[in-house]
Amino acid sequence: MKKYELTGKYKEAGGAKLFRIKALASFENVKEGELGGYIEKEGNLSQEGNAWVSGNAKVYGNAKVCGNAKVHGNTKVYGNAWVYESARVSGDAEVSGNAKVYGNAKVYGNAKVYGNAKVHGNAWVYGDAEVYGSARVSGDTEVSGDAEVSGNAEVSGDADYAVIKGFGSEYRSTTFYRQEDGSIGVKCGCFCGTLKEFRKKVRETHGESKFAREYLMIADLMEMHFRVEGS
Repeated sequence: MKKYELTGKYKEAGGAKLFRIKALASFENVKEGELGGYIEKEGNLSQEGNAWVSGNAKVYGNAKVCGNAKVHGNTKVYGNAWVYESARVSGDAEVSGNAKVYGNAKVYGNAKVYGNAKVHGNAWVYGDAEVYGSARVSGDTEVSGDAEVSGNAEVSGDADYAVIKGFGSEYRSTTFYRQEDGSIGVKCGCFCGTLKEFRKKVRETHGESKFAREYLMIADLMEMHFRVEGS
């Protein structure tokens, strides 16, 4: 038995026509006859489980919402992205590319998760944070603010990343994070690389200036911060 149907009301997004859904049966907190959000086709939202798309949320492309996952607010889930198990995506958040959000994870605010990134466990990603590349955020981690976690990041706790703000010529935010191989990754503006590459880029860009000295001191601090005790 189907739990929802596509109605004749639609919106367009990403070049696709998205149809508003309507519940055909009551389940969990959804009532029979209740209108939900917008999907392109039935393949975007499982007819099984308690998964639901509500509000002005849009799911399209090859994206999939299933299990007990909830997508609501003004969110967009598209590309080949999956939101499943008991995950929640809300606010103005976007999940796209080949990204996966699952477990009890929450993505909300203006956060973006894309590329091959994975957010799972009890992790929260919110604010203006971005998680992308092959990054993994898990455990009880909260990635927020202007943080950008990318590359091969492996963030499983709050101690696995740090954000420094207000330095450099543009006073931008710089995110440092632990990578899968144990090294330290850095995302600063257009730069994304290792701590060693970051130091080299700082010297090339800022020479012997105050900005260079500040950034290099921060790099030293981050190296100490991420060092395993006793190593």
